[in-house]
Amino acid sequence: MTHPKDMTVQPDLSASEGRVAPVRARRPIYLDMLPPCNAGCPAGENIQEWLRLIKAGQAEAAWRQLVADNPFPAVHGRVCYHPCETACNRKDLDAAVSIHSVERYLGDLAIEKGWQFPPVRRRSGRRVMVVGAGPSGLSAAYHLARLGHEVEIFDAGDLPGGMMRYGIPEYRLPRDVLDAEIDRLRQMGIVFRQNHPIKDLLAMQEQGRFDAVFVAVGAHISKRVDIPSNDASRVVDAVSFLRDVASGERPIIGRRVAVYGGGNTAMDAARVARRLGAEESVVVYRRSQAQMPAHAEELEGAQTEGVKMNWLRTIKEMHDEDLTVEIMEIDDDGKARGTGRYEKLEADTVILALGQRADTDFLRAIPGMSFNDDVVDVDPHSLMTAVPGIFAGGDAVPSDRTVTIGTGHGKKAAKRIDAYLNSEEWVPPLKHPMVSLDQMNVWYFGDHARRQHQEADGEERIGGFAEIVAGLTDEEANFEARRCLSCGNCFECDGCFGACPEDAVIKLGKGNRYRFDYELCTGCATCYEQCPVHAIEMIPEVGR
Repeated sequence: MTHPKDMTVQPDLSASEGRVAPVRARRPIYLDMLPPCNAGCPAGENIQEWLRLIKAGQAEAAWRQLVADNPFPAVHGRVCYHPCETACNRKDLDAAVSIHSVERYLGDLAIEKGWQFPPVRRRSGRRVMVVGAGPSGLSAAYHLARLGHEVEIFDAGDLPGGMMRYGIPEYRLPRDVLDAEIDRLRQMGIVFRQNHPIKDLLAMQEQGRFDAVFVAVGAHISKRVDIPSNDASRVVDAVSFLRDVASGERPIIGRRVAVYGGGNTAMDAARVARRLGAEESVVVYRRSQAQMPAHAEELEGAQTEGVKMNWLRTIKEMHDEDLTVEIMEIDDDGKARGTGRYEKLEADTVILALGQRADTDFLRAIPGMSFNDDVVDVDPHSLMTAVPGIFAGGDAVPSDRTVTIGTGHGKKAAKRIDAYLNSEEWVPPLKHPMVSLDQMNVWYFGDHARRQHQEADGEERIGGFAEIVAGLTDEEANFEARRCLSCGNCFECDGCFGACPEDAVIKLGKGNRYRFDYELCTGCATCYEQCPVHAIEMIPEVGR
């Protein structure tokens, strides 16, 4: 049996309503719809467009399109959890386009070729202070500089990058890659003031004659829990542990390490412990696997490297050579509760990975500033705090704490700060409706297996801190870009042009798409029925 979507439906030219010739009751129009990958990107990238440019053989143009929204493609192509791929329509056809692998390819190619951001030509005469050199602060600084503002970044660390440098292990994000992408910001004229923690924000703002401030401090303070122990030195927090290792230290942790927590930081700490020589690295988590906050790929990576998982356990005491853990159970409300049953777990060191707090205490002395625990209250539309001219984003405000979300906050804040400096109200552009796979004619595309990066095996990984994931080749990146379905946007396949029985579709030349000649169009909808990407819609004829 033939499915209606398997081929173009033949037009019905007999509907004449008693007239000699068919009378058009509806007409086709070309439209652009929102692809789900673009809608799902927290950094607001026009993913479909930079994939199109790669397909057209314009790699540098693709990179420039990408960095118009996100200045760090080589970083994001490694550490982003790619919600764009979760949203990708192609996942329901065969497999999602490997967008983050192609993004990394463009980022690495730009570093190799030495591509730089264009020089800033317009100077506004306005000065903006950014507090924090993590992903959100760096992103805001970049977009503000592009808008012509003079930007200075104040950061407490020795080097910029925030948790990208001091929290994400080097086997996931090589530091030369991070440095190369940050260095482009220096070339734009952005000033970095490292080892410069802010104590009195208002005084520093006045002293530096800054017209606005963006606060983007990271969540660098580990949450702690008291575990009775005879030797407190055997208990360390994950943030300090990862920071020390990232700074070149190699702490002695013994042969057996227990990591207490279930998030991405816990997975990183457990994997780093393996690289420091721990023969046993065990994650102790009080809830079930289904409830753990760590991303599935982080869990998979840890298990591949020999990290063991101890679900439904909580640490009660720490002794000279082992731990006492209580066995937990999940109640009817989905909460973990103790059972009163205990067991022993051998461990030389316990690493606490129970979450982090944003270092926002320096803001509490500012009159009118409002908080929700450790994060700052901001207007969700403008990202401005209760204090005019002071904005905040990233880990400092209520949100999920990922590099990509922080980068998106920086871009969003820069636009709002620019409007504030110009005494304007920021009006977000209208978005097109999002297109779904069932609106498309997927017969056009066929099945093509996904190409993605290769990973080293577990034993090879834990031998050191070398990067564990390889990038795509030129051929692989181009193949993967060609798998993009161009959801909701014309890619000039000539389907409508060839299918129209009345020659009512006019080609306008490469890159200019088509137009309809409504003097010839009968409204048969053949063009609409065959369009692979739903870039044509039928609307009622005017006056009918």
